[in-house]
Amino acid sequence: MVEPSLEDVFPGLRGQPYQIKSPRDQRYNCIAFAAGSDRTWWWPDAAGEDAWPAGVARAETIDAFCEAFAALGYVLCDDEQPESGFEKVALFAVSGVPKHAARQLVTGRWVSKLGPSEDIEHALHDLTGMVYGAVVLVMKRPVT
Repeated sequence: MVEPSLEDVFPGLRGQPYQIKSPRDQRYNCIAFAAGSDRTWWWPDAAGEDAWPAGVARAETIDAFCEAFAALGYVLCDDEQPESGFEKVALFAVSGVPKHAARQLVTGRWVSKLGPSEDIEHALHDLTGMVYGAVVLVMKRPVT
């Protein structure tokens, strides 16, 4: 069975510049990657099997994901434009349910871990669609 291409799964990538930055890796996901970890899977699973910030509700809600990134020093911001001295993350959701997070590079481009698949560099909205939905919030924190 042939696995679908990234462009089949994310049609917004078709004709756009994107680059695969890592091989497939099932140890970590997009939320962990956006938070700066490539060694663990982050998700607010009720059983507590996946990593999640202490004291943050284990709920698949935009508020819980916002609180998870706030626990890392992020605050809500107005837009996705690069800001000198800050790093940004963006949360995608489908019908109010979080599905994906991406992290901004200093160039203004974004990087994402695609579930158990590769990390890619891309334009933020190129992942908008049926799988991840749309960007519902952007947060920033000072670069340390």
